[in-house]
Amino acid sequence: MTAAPKSGVKLTRADLEAKFREVQTELTSGAESARSKILFVGGGALLALLILSFLLGRRGGKKRSTIVEIRRL
Repeated sequence: MTAAPKSGVKLTRADLEAKFREVQTELTSGAESARSKILFVGGGALLALLILSFLLGRRGGKKRSTIVEIRRL
């Protein structure tokens, strides 16, 4: 935080608006950066979950399948 202005100097509406715009710009750029990281990590997690479910499904299918042997007499 910045230091309080010296006594005798009044804060104007323009000063406050300028500071709020500055803070808002910093927060917006930080949020956009975080959003791209979250999307990247979320996509990776979704891909890992998809691969895991595919592999578990294959294993379950092999485990439950019946083998039928046909013999000629």
